[in-house]
Order: sequence, then C-alpha cells, then structure tokens
Amino acid sequence: MGELANLKLVTTQRPSGMPPLMQRRNRLIAKIWEQLQLAKAQQDGRVFSPTVLRTIKNKETGARSTVESSKRIRPWWWTAENGKICITVKYGAKAIELAKGKNTVEVASLTELVPALETLKAAVSAGELDSQLEVVSKSLSTGFKQTS
Repeated sequence: MGELANLKLVTTQRPSGMPPLMQRRNRLIAKIWEQLQLAKAQQDGRVFSPTVLRTIKNKETGARSTVESSKRIRPWWWTAENGKICITVKYGAKAIELAKGKNTVEVASLTELVPALETLKAAVSAGELDSQLEVVSKSLSTGFKQTS
C-alpha cells in the first residue's frame, strides 16, 4: 500500500461519448493538419500522400481483402488573379464562413501559407469557429435526412 499512497486516487466515471461539437472540432483539426502537411511538402518539393486501408471485394471469388492505398488530398488553397494565395477552410464539401460574408484567407505567398494554416488550426482548437461549424454541420446533415 506504500506505493499507492504516492498517487492521487479519485472516484470518477468515464464519459460515454464525446460531445458532437468536440467531434466536429477534432475532425476539422485533422483536416487542417493534412493541409499543413501538404503545404510543407509542397514547399520542400516533396509529395505528401498518406495511406489508408480500404476493403475491396474480389468480383470473381467474392472474398474481401484489405489493401493499403494512397489517400488523395485536394489543397484548400489556390493562386488568385492578383498573385496572392487564397485559402478556404472546408468542412465536408462546404466552405466555412470565417467572418460575416468572408470565407477566404488571403496570404502574400506560399511561405506564409503554413503559418496561416497553423493560425486557423489554433483558432479551431480554441473554439473560435464553433458557431460556424454548427451551421455548416446542420446544412450538411439536412442532405442526409430521409423524406417519407
């Protein structure tokens, strides 16, 4: 019992699940992380292609097997007519409105892209885009509702 005396013992219960808002936030943070890795790889002249496991079915035998394949990531940024880089944050297929009527971040060059993405990631972690995530999530979920 001497070793247990060094630990702080408490009575708690494990939560049954994570709140939907935290799930959305974590999902968006993961997508921003992918965009960060893609931007860093592009700056270094490398290719970033993470791998995912997919289950495929053999048409002849009907057997299922798991295959590792590369995941295709589309960049959220593009070069505008004025030569600046524009970034749109997406949740699913929808662009998130970052401020009233504004859904794009503009940076001067590719070197400023990574810090801008890191700032966006920090803003999502701090909960600054929670209301926008809620709006986009509701608009996306209406597309999946069944009509009777």
